[in-house]
Amino acid sequence: METPDFGIPEQLARRMSMAEQHEYLRTKLSRRRTLVTAGMVAGGLLTGCSGSGTVTTSRSSAPSATATARVTGSAVTPFGRHLAFGADPRTRMRISWQVPFAVKRPYVRIGLRPEELSRKIEAEVRDLHTPGLTGVRLAVEQYYLHAALDGLKPGTTYYYGVGHDGFDPASPQHRSTIGSFRTAPAHPEKFTFTAFGDQGVSPAAAANDHVLLRRKPAFHLHAGDICYADPTGQGKKSDAYDAGFWDLFLKQNESVAKSVPWMVTTGNHDMEAWYSPEGYGGQLARWSLPDSGFDPHKAPGVYAFTYGNVGFVALDANDVSYEIPANRGYTGGKQTKWLDRTLGDLRAAKAVDFVVVFFHHCAYSTSSHASDGGVRAEWLPLFAKHQVDLVINGHNHVYERTDAIRNGEVGRPVPVGGSTDPTRDGIVYVTAGGGGKDLYSFPSGVKDSYEGHVHRRESVATYHWTKSRQMKAETVEWSRVRYTGFSFLSVEAEAGTTPKLKVSALAQSGERIDHFEVRRGA
Repeated sequence: METPDFGIPEQLARRMSMAEQHEYLRTKLSRRRTLVTAGMVAGGLLTGCSGSGTVTTSRSSAPSATATARVTGSAVTPFGRHLAFGADPRTRMRISWQVPFAVKRPYVRIGLRPEELSRKIEAEVRDLHTPGLTGVRLAVEQYYLHAALDGLKPGTTYYYGVGHDGFDPASPQHRSTIGSFRTAPAHPEKFTFTAFGDQGVSPAAAANDHVLLRRKPAFHLHAGDICYADPTGQGKKSDAYDAGFWDLFLKQNESVAKSVPWMVTTGNHDMEAWYSPEGYGGQLARWSLPDSGFDPHKAPGVYAFTYGNVGFVALDANDVSYEIPANRGYTGGKQTKWLDRTLGDLRAAKAVDFVVVFFHHCAYSTSSHASDGGVRAEWLPLFAKHQVDLVINGHNHVYERTDAIRNGEVGRPVPVGGSTDPTRDGIVYVTAGGGGKDLYSFPSGVKDSYEGHVHRRESVATYHWTKSRQMKAETVEWSRVRYTGFSFLSVEAEAGTTPKLKVSALAQSGERIDHFEVRRGA
């Protein structure tokens, strides 16, 4: 399908950063467009409607004037509930949701039993406006609501309901909407987390959610390319865009994300450039993520948290990517300095046995996008310096897992069922890009090789991206496991005298396609 003209000639867009493109369209477009509510889009009345957004995000509990006079609160049903940890998963949780029309006085009810939701917390409204273009698409108005729950008890199950004037989740007719979550334990104990990237909206994405939920994860890591409202992903104003996909995405994931904290970071398809100079205004409206000392209003996908005996670090690889440079260098090197400090703090923490880093663009992969030289140049020295235990990426829509890599080469082969020690062998990198979007492939002649179907291959001819955006050929020996199918990562963390990470990859059928262990000092 032909990409519609979003206002910047292609030759000009190629030379412009995200911030320059943002300013160009802010000047060109106005808000004088016909409004169509996000609820109508999500309900299927305007599927296929696109919009190149503008943002007028209000951060208060007061409702927007639009549509309030026409729709009573009792007729508005919340949807798209999704959780995320605050800075301390033991005591802080963030609850987010969406409504199709503006509402008055939104809130969360919370309690220790579903029939006793006695505590009431006011919610914040973030109103996101995406304008249309005359003769091309109609505008969309979306309302995102967020409540911060602090002072919670560790290791405790809480029940909650979201509401507003006219819709009380504690009332008998709405009790079916009550959800629950569990805070992190006060002291480390065994837990499971899951991970993938590149999900989108599709039957495959929904099916992955159902299999994932059966693992009973404490939380889920989403390694970028969340929704694909921007299916082009080049960080250009000429990218196609449909804000209504976010409504469909949040509805799709609600069955899982309403009880499993959904910890996202930023991919190239998440640079929705109209909303803000960095393209993250839409993400700021839709998600509440931990504030870890980096600028959450500029880079919402950059944060850290500790759960049990594992420290987790989320990064925005758009900042360092050689392949897709629209946001390269937008933090002025501050993210990399923050990463150095944060990894050092986590490694020095006595309660932390393992450090896991997740971001979008691949450090090591042989599939379609291959490896990003910018990630390698900026961050791999820090991963080695602080002995990171596991790196999780997306971007390539396959499952691929390396051997332990040290100084750019195989430090130790890690076959299916093997084990590795990062202090001695190096770091294992996992591409978990089979979250639900259309699948990629491996280089011609390179077979899948996974548990029960191992095909030995000592080397693979692939490439990596250079700073000049050239694809530099390389032949690598670190590609250990390859699987072309929808899949996700499931990791069991154990504390105690012999702490370990038991890493598994599961196909959408539930079949295990890979497993290995990470042990420090083993």
